[in-house]
Amino acid sequence: MEEGQLNNPTTETTNKDHVADEKSYVEAASQFIQETSLDKMHEIAEAARLKKLMEPPKWVIPEDLP
Repeated sequence: MEEGQLNNPTTETTNKDHVADEKSYVEAASQFIQETSLDKMHEIAEAARLKKLMEPPKWVIPEDLP
């Protein structure tokens, strides 16, 4: 894929601000990957997993069916 192109058919390429925002997310993610060790990423993921396990269950009650 060429530089500056987005691989998302629903994204409007005419909206320059949206494209710039998406590029900033890509740059931030790339920087995080380059600067963060795999051990630290594992710690972050494990903390998120434990936090999710500690949450109370979320009940989804379907509305009355017709």
